[in-house]
Parts: sequence; structure tokens; C-alpha cells
Amino acid sequence: MEQLNRGFLNKKEQIFYQDLETDFHIGFDLPEERVLQFGEGNFLRAFVDYFIDLLNEHKLFDGGIVLVQPIDKGLIDVINEQDGLYTVLLRGLEDGHEVIKKRIVTSVTRGIDPYRDFADFMAVATKPSIRFVVSNTTEAGITFVASDRITDTPPSSFPAKVTLMLHERFKHFHGHKDRGLIFIPCELIDNSGDRLREVVLQYAEDWGLSADFIKWVDSSNYFTNTLVDRIVTGHPATNDLDYEDKLLVTAETFNFFAIEASGWAAAELNAKLPFAKAGVNAIVTEDVTPYKARKVRILNGAHTMSVLAAYLAGKETVGEMVGDPLFAKYLKKGIYEEIIPTLDLDHADLVSFADSVQDRFANPYIKHMLLSIALNSVSKFRARVLPSILEYQKRKNALPDVLTFSFAALVEFYRGDKVADDAEIMEFFGKKPTVAEICARTDYWGLDLNTVDGFVGKVEGYLKVGVVESLKTLLD
Repeated sequence: MEQLNRGFLNKKEQIFYQDLETDFHIGFDLPEERVLQFGEGNFLRAFVDYFIDLLNEHKLFDGGIVLVQPIDKGLIDVINEQDGLYTVLLRGLEDGHEVIKKRIVTSVTRGIDPYRDFADFMAVATKPSIRFVVSNTTEAGITFVASDRITDTPPSSFPAKVTLMLHERFKHFHGHKDRGLIFIPCELIDNSGDRLREVVLQYAEDWGLSADFIKWVDSSNYFTNTLVDRIVTGHPATNDLDYEDKLLVTAETFNFFAIEASGWAAAELNAKLPFAKAGVNAIVTEDVTPYKARKVRILNGAHTMSVLAAYLAGKETVGEMVGDPLFAKYLKKGIYEEIIPTLDLDHADLVSFADSVQDRFANPYIKHMLLSIALNSVSKFRARVLPSILEYQKRKNALPDVLTFSFAALVEFYRGDKVADDAEIMEFFGKKPTVAEICARTDYWGLDLNTVDGFVGKVEGYLKVGVVESLKTLLD
């Protein structure tokens, strides 16, 4: 079996085959390098790089991506061995119907390992065509490492590498205002762009770089905040490819990409990376906060409000849960009747997102174990479900039935032996505290839940009847 690379593609005619189930695309042209990307892992390759490939196919960008390996060991050798090519296999449900899409992504031109090819990394900084910088260096990636120096080849941290690269670009282009870059960090932390900017400026100060450089970083570069949403499951156990692809990656069909930007940066992003025109579920907005709330409260909140009760009812996976008519009804009531009324985005948009959540939960290609999702449920409940309970009570002057019940399920679950959380939390629940004692833990919930009118009594009522029996009664 031949390995995927551009030589392999050149032996074939261009293929674009489409029917109701499969979308398979192969392209050939090597686009001009316009994007520098820190991180070569599965997520970015099935997310941003896939989207840029769609832009190129629709003749909306014509841009290539240079991948930089952010840590000492990575996939750059394999990426170069395959000439930057790899296959993305999307599998999932859309409006309840099974969808499978395959695509050979051709937007990546090459990869650079700065630990072995430092000169190549610095040379990319001086390319006039580079305009956008994408990254996903894990949640811990945007940190300041005091031992990093400007003379390191390269420094260890991602922000230090960015600072070094920007300084090289600043010198090469003599601080020209039009040679700055737009950063699109996709790390899963709040305000990732703001944080990256802060650490870059911290390095500039620590390294004694010039005031002109610092001003240029601030005025000619733009650091966006983002919200990314797609489950990427990695390399499948089996596939039906007729070639070898060491970088094959699978993901769900759903995607959402929000980029927070304003002014000249927003205008340029809309003009040069018009993802929505290529069919991507993407938006450039001045504030990603409402979209974060939508994801946390509907998607994550639906998980947290349901998995503990489902496990107590004898389920093991999300698929089993959503396949049970009782839990299907439970999810629908909790999402559409109790969570959505607490959010302020357009109602049709919220409903559409909620519909996609139903499809995502039911995706037969993703096996989500309930106990895995149940990890650290106390902090998850505080962030994902409690805000909806409090907002619902504020707006309706009543407690939401399903969401309040989910707290009772949490109490019952944490009284069992399958809990995985901080040691102190596990020790506290191991003492079998009362509901009032649990609700009084302001360090867990951010407030004393005994002060929420009727909450303790309602939770105690569910527990007295029993979680499974209460669930049935709740949905009558």
C-alpha cells in the first residue's frame, strides 16, 4: 500500500466525488504560505487546517500553513514525510441522519522542528506573506518561563518563541506597521489571546527589548480570543483507505469557531478568512462571551445535569443514555424548557445549537463513558448548571425541576464509591453530610445554597423518593 504524499496524488486524477453520505476531495496546488501554526496535533489539523482547506477549495484564500512543533518531540517528521498531506474523516449525525465525509487536506505545506531547524523557524518570521498565526499548545502552553532567554535556540515556552519570532520580524521589516500579525490562539482557556499578548509583553520587558518593539507589538499586531468546538477523536482503529496515512484523524461533523476581534483586525479576518462562505460554522464577533455561555450552559450543562442520574439508573455511556426514552425526555425538558430561557442570544440560534447537541450526544461513532464525564462534577456543576438554576429562579420566580433534580443526583452519586474528585471533596462526601451541609459549602458553589429559596427542600424531596423514581415522576 502506497503512502500518502504529493507524489502519490500526482499519479491520480483529481477526484471530487459527492453523494448523500460521502464527500471526498483531493487537491494538488501548493498554496503560498500565509499562516504560521504552533501545534501539529489532531485538533488543529481537523479544525482550522481543515477549514482553510475548504477556503482554498472555494478560491477564497489560496493560503498555505507552515506547522511549527512547539515542543521537543512531535509529528513534524511524519508531516514532512507525507508532504503535509493527511486525511480527515468526519462522522456523525446531522438532523438525525448519519453523515460520513472524507477529505485529503492539502493546506499544510511543510513542518518545522525549531529544536533541530532553528534557522528555518526564524526565516519564516521574515516571510512577507505570513499574516496569521494559529496555535493550540494545550491549556498550559501560554505561560511565562523565567529561565527562557532571547539567546535560546529556541526558548522553551510557546510565548517566548512568539516573542523571539516577532522581534525577528520587527527587525527585518524595520518596524513597518503593516508587517504585524493576527494571532488566533485556540487553546482551551478563557481569553487566550489576551493572555498570550500579556506574556509576550512580559518577555519583551524581561529581555529588555526596545520601547519601539513593544509599541509595534501593541499597535501592529492583534491577539484575538476564540471559542472552538469540535470533538476530535484521533486515529481510528480501522479505515477503508486504499493508501497509508499515518496522520489520518477522525472527528465529529459538528463545528463552531468564534473569533473575537474588532476594528481593522475584524475587517481583515472577514475579508481574508471568510470561513462562513466556505460552509464553516464560524463567526467574527466583538464579544465571544455569549457563545461561551451557550456552549457551557447547553452542551456542557446538558452533560453535567444528566450523566450522574444516568449512571445511577444503570447506564454506562452517553449513547445508552440518549437511547433511553426517559432520558431523551429528560434532556429535552432540561435543555429547551429550563436552560434556553436563561440565555440572551437569539432564540432560534439557541434552539439550533441545542438541536445539534442532541445529534452530538447520539453520535454512534463516539463512545463517551459516563464515569469519564463524571470526573470533578462539583466544579463542573458550579460552572455549568448552577448559573442556569439561579438565572431561571431570577426570571421565573421558581426553581427549575430538572436542573434542581440534577443536584440531587450529584448528592446521591457522591455518596457512592465511584467518585473521582479532589481528595478534600471526596473526604467531605465520605462523611455522608446532610443536604444542608453540602449546600452550605460556599467554597464549592460560590454561595450558600441554603439561601436559595426552596432549593434544599426540593433536593431533599427528590432524594427521599429516590433518584430513579423521582426522575420518572418528574417527567410525567
